[in-house]
Amino acid sequence: MILEGKVKKGLGNANFWIKKIENIFYSKTGIKLFHGTLNIELETPYELENYWIIGKDEYGGTQDVYVQECKVLKQKAYIVRSEKTAHKSNVIEIVSDINFRENFNLKDEDYIRVKI
Repeated sequence: MILEGKVKKGLGNANFWIKKIENIFYSKTGIKLFHGTLNIELETPYELENYWIIGKDEYGGTQDVYVQECKVLKQKAYIVRSEKTAHKSNVIEIVSDINFRENFNLKDEDYIRVKI
């Protein structure tokens, strides 16, 4: 499945949340996360499928975090979504071990595909 959308500016709080889950994420995936997300506004809403959960008790948070593997620009990445996200259902947040904006010179409104 291919999701299509545009790169969008985030809420600016990803660094805080990634610091909270990064050790658990590393233990489950072997990936050391970049401290930021790539936000993509999809053309249609998307509900995660075949996801795994980082439980709120695991990282001392107030919400579970749902995680689904994907590929962005041929790079292994993950869609993350908290139980009560501030984003609309057509916005996904991508985490990886790289900064997609810097490595691929991405800017807001750039068109992008995410392979599930």
